[in-house]
Amino acid sequence: METGTGRRQPTLDEVAARAGVSRSAASRVLNKAPHVSRATREAVEKAIKELGYLPNRTARALATRQTGIVALAISHDDPELFADPFFGQVIVGVSATLEETDLHLLLCLASSGRGRSRLTNLLNTRGVDGIMLMALRGDDPLTRIVRRAGLPAVYGGRPLHFEPQWYVDSDNLGGARLATEHLLGLGRTRIVTITGELGTEAGTARYRGYREAMIMAGLTPYGVAEGDFTEASGAAAMKTLLDDHPDLDAVFAGSDNMAAGALRVLSDSGRSVPADVAVVGFDDLGIAGRTDPPLTTVHQSIQALGKEMTRVLLEVIAGRETASLILPTRLVLRDSA
Repeated sequence: METGTGRRQPTLDEVAARAGVSRSAASRVLNKAPHVSRATREAVEKAIKELGYLPNRTARALATRQTGIVALAISHDDPELFADPFFGQVIVGVSATLEETDLHLLLCLASSGRGRSRLTNLLNTRGVDGIMLMALRGDDPLTRIVRRAGLPAVYGGRPLHFEPQWYVDSDNLGGARLATEHLLGLGRTRIVTITGELGTEAGTARYRGYREAMIMAGLTPYGVAEGDFTEASGAAAMKTLLDDHPDLDAVFAGSDNMAAGALRVLSDSGRSVPADVAVVGFDDLGIAGRTDPPLTTVHQSIQALGKEMTRVLLEVIAGRETASLILPTRLVLRDSA
């Protein structure tokens, strides 16, 4: 093979000869295979650098049956979803980890029948080396599609109805319990909650954390309204809770976006926060510092969720031992509670 200047490209055989190893050993180093000695890896990498060897990516893909692409599939079909700061931060985390590799990211919205059909074809034709899934709802068809395909798969957040082999999640239950315990510690007893979608594991786990904290304090859960993690749904749920429980003295919202909607409704109704009603959110998104008053919330490291999800997937693709992970949460105190 000649370059544009007429200089012939070195071959893998020449790399192996320079390194003093077999061609198969040089190939294993090139393809980042496990169980290669450090001495062999260093010798081959040195030979590659000295010779200026450039791998033939097409040949590598055929030999390893790898595409160089991983997918992030989200069970949603609204492109505006990517404007949500939560998913934006997840994608930043995923991209940051992939920057250290030769892999490219393919984003898939896969909630509609057409979206699921396209994803099925992609997986069945081995168009990606692995897949990450997020925002699953209930008994989501995506889980069956991915399990049938048999490709490496990592779940961002656990599905509601089964325990996958590999997942990365935040401590939703513990974080919600911490938020509710904080409100109880302020002397609030008529604490209501605005849940995320109860068809999701995150929505259900955060509701359970609230409920457990109330029961452990000897109190009955005071009022519950379901939202969908958006600001508009938080506002609608807050109106319902004020109508049903006008004497409420605290709100735990299952997301910062919903908490922002609740704060707006409380202000419009003449309630002072935190004097009349204390409010705690969940996520610690940028909006938490811009609400009036600034929002006390449960911090979860969203970028870390994306990074760790990608790291686990890369380990699975490489055939290395790895494990699922639950990331810690913590309370961030601001002025709303």
